[in-house]
Amino acid sequence: MKNPSRRRFLAVTCATAAAVSAGPTFAKVGNARSLKMRNLHTGERLNTAYWSGGDYDSSGLKQFNRLLRDHRANEVTRMDPKLFDIVYKLKEKLNYNGEVEIISGYRSPKTNAKLRAAGRGVAKRSYHTRGMALDIRMPGVPLSKLRKAALDLRAGGVGYYPKSNFVHVDTGPVRRW
Repeated sequence: MKNPSRRRFLAVTCATAAAVSAGPTFAKVGNARSLKMRNLHTGERLNTAYWSGGDYDSSGLKQFNRLLRDHRANEVTRMDPKLFDIVYKLKEKLNYNGEVEIISGYRSPKTNAKLRAAGRGVAKRSYHTRGMALDIRMPGVPLSKLRKAALDLRAGGVGYYPKSNFVHVDTGPVRRW
């Protein structure tokens, strides 16, 4: 066998690169993870666990799905649980214990089309219509700091909307705008 130390080095390097490129994830162990959220359109609040007993909590997820529904059509969808991991990691990174304000969660395709036709800068194939995006802010946290923390996670898309006072996060490919 030629150069076993080189082969070992290459194997370790490849394994490390694969682990790093996978992005921030949680192992399926650990304590409960809770979030406090307020839907700014409906005024509804929720403070509950979305993760417990080493896995996603179906009861908590259902409650968050309801909170994040399309308020215009009163339509609920299954939100991507990884969104909650992103928000949880942001909360930890920023040492934030307050309510996360939701500007937009799920949007039905019909609502998305109406907003797009009204010239609201809405993407035709928005991740909001797939239950894979949230527009958020954290009162007391500068928006630029929230944006930087979201970018540092490298967990999906990050949009910065300082004039509208929110940051968009989604579980799609890593990108920024």
